[in-house]
Amino acid sequence: MATAQQIRKAYLDYVLTNDEKPKSVYIFVKKLKITEADFYQFFSSFESIEKTIWFELTFETINKIKEQEVWPQYTAREKMLSFFYSYLENLKNERSFVIYSLKNHRGKFSTPDVLAGVKPIFENFAQEIIEEGLDSGELAERRFLSKRYKDALWIQFAFIVNFWINDDSEGFEKSDEAIEKGINVTFDLFQYSPIDNLLEYGKFLSRNGKFADKMRF
Repeated sequence: MATAQQIRKAYLDYVLTNDEKPKSVYIFVKKLKITEADFYQFFSSFESIEKTIWFELTFETINKIKEQEVWPQYTAREKMLSFFYSYLENLKNERSFVIYSLKNHRGKFSTPDVLAGVKPIFENFAQEIIEEGLDSGELAERRFLSKRYKDALWIQFAFIVNFWINDDSEGFEKSDEAIEKGINVTFDLFQYSPIDNLLEYGKFLSRNGKFADKMRF
């Protein structure tokens, strides 16, 4: 009986050689010389194999960076930068698969089905970092908006991965630059700014309008 790893390896070899999925599970397992029951013991479909690969790549990256001794000393910004730099390094090992897996996705504003398992674990990871940043004062606590910070980071996730897929620069240098600029801009928006001070001042004036009226010349 084949193992999940053997089925995964055979599937990857097939799609990367033929640039398409097998016509059916029956044809696939016949070539692999296993039964359909063997296949379905581990995977419900070909898409579930791809979802598993994406999940493992993301889960492995998160675990690996959290094991670093310096991790607890990182700021929220540094932790997110560390994730994306490490993630693209991890994706290099499966670049051909990543390109194949995402190339047929046409929806610009929707999450590809193969990333359905990635989004929740990434958002949980991002929310954990955000909460640390809010507690330390690194990030601004904003009514309603703070809850949307993780959504902004997921948008960055999609942008960075797609940028890397199309990056033809030496050593993927442009992708590193995209990470640096994208995450820094995003975290700049998460932090306190003169706009926050202006809003707070406006709230103060609205609460103390009677004093402002008395001070008119």
